[in-house]
Amino acid sequence: MTKKKIISTDKAPAAIGPYSQATVAGNLVFTAGQIPLDPTTGELVTGGIEEQTHQVLQNIRSLLQVAGSNMESVTKTTVFMTNLDDFNGMNEVYAKYLANKPPARTTVQVSGLPMGANIEIECVAVTA
Repeated sequence: MTKKKIISTDKAPAAIGPYSQATVAGNLVFTAGQIPLDPTTGELVTGGIEEQTHQVLQNIRSLLQVAGSNMESVTKTTVFMTNLDDFNGMNEVYAKYLANKPPARTTVQVSGLPMGANIEIECVAVTA
C-alpha cells in the first residue's frame, strides 16, 4: 500500500489551514494551490498578473524541489484566475517555467481567490 508523505518547506508559503503544502504518494507529487504569497513576508506580491504568476511558480518550484521533483516533471496544472483578460500575461510567464515538455493544463476564471489574489495554480508532478 502506498503511503502518503507530507511535504513542507519555508521556501513556499506556510499552509494557513488544515492542508499540506504538498504531498507525495508513490511517484506523484500533488501541490496545494499556490497564490502569489512571498514566503518570507506572508504578503501578496505587488504588481500585476506577471509578477503574481512568477511568485506562484517560484513557490511551486520550491515545493517540487523538496519533494524530489522539478518543473520539467510537472504533468498537469490547473490555473485559477479572477480575470481571463490577464491570460496572455500569465501565459507569457508560465511559458518561462514550463515550456520544456509542457504539462496538460486547465485554466478557469473564478469569482475570487484567497487574500484577493489574481491567480492560483496547483500541479501534479512525477518524482525525478
